[in-house]
Amino acid sequence: MDSTARARSRAAGGNLPAEVTSFVGRRREITLTKRLLAESRVVTLTGPGGIGKSRLALRVAANMSRSFRDKTWQVELGELRDPDLVPATVVEQLNVPETSGGGELDNLVEHFREREALLVLDNCEHLVRACVDLVDTLTRACPGLRVLTTSRQSLGAAGESTLVVPPLQAPDPEQLPAAEAYEQYAAVRLFVDRARAVVPEFEVTPDNAPVLMRLCHRLDGNPLAMELAVVRLRSLSPRQLEERLDERYELLSGGRSGAPPRQQTLRALIDWSYDLCTEPERRAWAHLSVFSGSFDLEAAEYVIDGTTERSHAASLVHALVDKSVLLLERSDGPSRYLLPHTLREYGLEKLWAAGERPEAEARHRHWYTGIAQRFAAEWLGAEQVEWVRRLRAEQANLRAALHSVTEHGDGGETSGEPHAEEAGPVAGGPAVALRLATALGRYWQLRGAHTEARYWLDRTLALTGTRRAPRERAAALAASAWFTLLHGDVAGARGSLDTATATLQGRDAPLERAHLTRTYGMVALFEQDAATAIRLLDDALETFRRGAEKQGELFALIGLGLAHALDGRTRDGLELLEDALAITTGRGEVYWRSWTLWAIGYLKTAEDRLDRAEPALKEALRLQRRLDNRLAIAFSLDTLAWVAHLRGNDRRAARLFGAAGGAWESARSTPNLYATFAEQHRSHLVATREALGDEAYGDAFDRGYHWEHDTAIDFALEVKQRSRETSRENVHPMPLTSREREIAQLVAQGRTNKEIAEQLVIALRTVEGHVQHILTKLDFTSRAQIAGWVAEMRSEQGGQ
Repeated sequence: MDSTARARSRAAGGNLPAEVTSFVGRRREITLTKRLLAESRVVTLTGPGGIGKSRLALRVAANMSRSFRDKTWQVELGELRDPDLVPATVVEQLNVPETSGGGELDNLVEHFREREALLVLDNCEHLVRACVDLVDTLTRACPGLRVLTTSRQSLGAAGESTLVVPPLQAPDPEQLPAAEAYEQYAAVRLFVDRARAVVPEFEVTPDNAPVLMRLCHRLDGNPLAMELAVVRLRSLSPRQLEERLDERYELLSGGRSGAPPRQQTLRALIDWSYDLCTEPERRAWAHLSVFSGSFDLEAAEYVIDGTTERSHAASLVHALVDKSVLLLERSDGPSRYLLPHTLREYGLEKLWAAGERPEAEARHRHWYTGIAQRFAAEWLGAEQVEWVRRLRAEQANLRAALHSVTEHGDGGETSGEPHAEEAGPVAGGPAVALRLATALGRYWQLRGAHTEARYWLDRTLALTGTRRAPRERAAALAASAWFTLLHGDVAGARGSLDTATATLQGRDAPLERAHLTRTYGMVALFEQDAATAIRLLDDALETFRRGAEKQGELFALIGLGLAHALDGRTRDGLELLEDALAITTGRGEVYWRSWTLWAIGYLKTAEDRLDRAEPALKEALRLQRRLDNRLAIAFSLDTLAWVAHLRGNDRRAARLFGAAGGAWESARSTPNLYATFAEQHRSHLVATREALGDEAYGDAFDRGYHWEHDTAIDFALEVKQRSRETSRENVHPMPLTSREREIAQLVAQGRTNKEIAEQLVIALRTVEGHVQHILTKLDFTSRAQIAGWVAEMRSEQGGQ
């Protein structure tokens, strides 16, 4: 991507998650937060756990998306434990390109310097100092950036404004309004909404409405407290629930008189949920609190296994789901489970009190160390796509295991053994810490997270000393050298390789030395020293073949193929690549096959054999898409742009250059780091621009650059796009229910609330509630705005 293209502001749609439950109330807080963001560069929403800070921040960000040219973006920090990884986490979640010019903060500054955007940093309270450093740096250097954070305490950042998020409005129990007026209170509306999700037939009646309003007052309008309490409606009537809440608060408040009332309320609700569990369920809850993010049943069984028989562990998980302690996450794969933050903190407290936290964390560490080692051992096979899916789902837990193994240094030792079919044998000590970081290197590369890979490798290397675990240390140094090379730092890569070579001095370690030799060969290839690259890669290839090390062999063959082409012997290079392709055939593996096909397409393009180049590149791209191999996708899109230019289709070429530009950013890389490739990239790009003219080229480039990831790949593969209507529906889901849409249409016709009530045969108060919901969901303040929205929707749907 050339410098002109890199300076363009990419008008992407942001990355805010879709809301999965209805949003109730908060119109005043939304307005105040918007006002503060108009006046301050940094705004922090504070308040106790469960009060709804995150939901409010995301709703404000969604409503303000059109106010920022470069949209609104969220970074979730709740699962992160390492303050040093805050910038890297922001880089990863926003797909900010990494360059060789500096660290993650420099990349973020470069990314936001010319942008007008809103950045939401969610759950900052445990990383306050790191978040302040990040926010201060960004706001000083990026005038168009505003930052909205959520935290249980203010950050203390320069120019920060804070808003304490209050409870949802609940009625005064001493002056309750009429039963039908319950909808004017956001707390009661939320309670009723969640009650209907738990008990679908639940209805508000004149008899239970006063009880519901008193309940919401007793729950202090805390959304999480209401979520916890409403589950009891499965077995209790509202009146029974009220009676038991009153009893519980009287029993539990005495010992916590120093805590704020709302914290007493939430604590009492969690205590109640805990007390309703059996003793095995309580211990399972406590042990499951060591997970970070979601987890699957097998992992839960292994961590719980220290407290109960494994055959019983699954029933404990299911019981905790039934009691709404664990949340069930359904996906295309196996079900996963999540313990909400507040309940996790509670569980960790119980785990400490029982003296069982070290053992539970060791079992967690042991399990995920085994997962990573199995991933490394099984990578060259037919399960690569499934492995990438699994590691992506487990990323927060893998980070927690890396953090734990570097903190404790025992490499996952535990009193129990992991299941043989899952984890494999796991020894303790520094060797495991190094193997864990090295094994995950390929996953970090697929995600484009080169900086994070170096962080964990360097951290484990620093903790293990120079004389311990020499083979593992050499492998970790070689991996660190590779990621350093991908950052364009040739000297740094060579330094790591020299250290690794010294580590193996005097040891019989032929395969470890071959991996170092191969990486030295890739350094030479980056330096365009073809002769040295060929000599070193040939040496490594011979050793890999003697040792039947297929992954090393494939890597060396691809490097050799490119090196021979650089040396002017393209035919020899293609023969080597065909050898690599033959090895992958029949194995069902995707990673090395896709890189080999790209290399073949790249060399065929250089030979102007476009009839052979294009099919190879497209097949490579299809395989790369399955793994979401971001760097490889960038190479393939870019090379397909060359093919389009050489075929004389310069408009397609310009769009592909734009799509490639977005892909390079997603991979946090740039073609400029690869000298030979960069020269050809610039040559084809300049020729394409000259053929089209600057204005036409810029328009076509921008169109490709702004495409969604799948749209760009579909275009490159010449796959028929989805219809405009389907795409619009997926990107902009309907925010209103069918009843609300019906009422919105009647409002647009100029009908009054009374007329709507008469036509639909419903209560006037119900209509008023629906209109209020419509205004809240659409962030409108008048009926005229609703009418305009209805007209716009009809226009977008072609008058249907």
